[in-house]
Amino acid sequence: MATAPQDRDEAHLQGHWLLAKLGKKVLRPGGRKMTQWLIDAANPTAKRVVEFAPGLGITAAEILDRNPSAYIGVDENPQAVTATKISTQHARLGIPAEVITGSAAQTGLEDESTDVVIGEAMLSMQGEAGKAAIVSEAHRILAPGGRYAIHELALTPNDVPDQIADELRKSLARAIKVNARPLTATEWSKLLEDNGFTVVSTKVADMGLLKPQQMLDDEGFGVLKIAFNLLRNPKARSRVLAMRKVFSDNAKHLASIAIVAEKTS
Repeated sequence: MATAPQDRDEAHLQGHWLLAKLGKKVLRPGGRKMTQWLIDAANPTAKRVVEFAPGLGITAAEILDRNPSAYIGVDENPQAVTATKISTQHARLGIPAEVITGSAAQTGLEDESTDVVIGEAMLSMQGEAGKAAIVSEAHRILAPGGRYAIHELALTPNDVPDQIADELRKSLARAIKVNARPLTATEWSKLLEDNGFTVVSTKVADMGLLKPQQMLDDEGFGVLKIAFNLLRNPKARSRVLAMRKVFSDNAKHLASIAIVAEKTS
């Protein structure tokens, strides 16, 4: 049986699963504030919502707090499916909520069967073909006029030199053990527009995943648990420090971005 991603040793664990193992709950580049802005801009109230790769279920709980008419989470990882199911158990009575195991590129959901699709910190980890396949699937399952909301890593500024972008992507891949391929704000918008969407809202902010202030804002007293786990686990501490160094060294060219786009064709 293959080893689940989050069961690997600290040296090989993907960055987001390493942080989750240490107790970090909010694993999005722009943190909880960016997620809240994204959900509010997507306006899921009284709408059918599909979330791609819900992970630990933090965003699922935020979505359900806005009273959608229905919620479906789709994740390839069975343990993530379990975590999100736990989060959706706290949904208000009367909101149909389910979480299924599946691929964001091939959900198995019916054409035009939802009103809002939300995906965070997942497209950045895909190559060109993978990004296009997921965005195309979002377009397929959205009803006309439906909204696709994403929260991802971004390269900045828009005219960042190719050499710097390539080196940054390589540094990220080495640090987080995922072949991260973030785009500039212009490139993210073009990806959506090339797949039948019109961008209606965009927000760019710091990439503060491991910055102290965002850690406090996102985790509250949970930072004490994370600090304790880092102190007693030297291998994990070494990995997290390496990740933080890459983020810090490249801060002028790394950002978080949230975009809400409407299906218009």
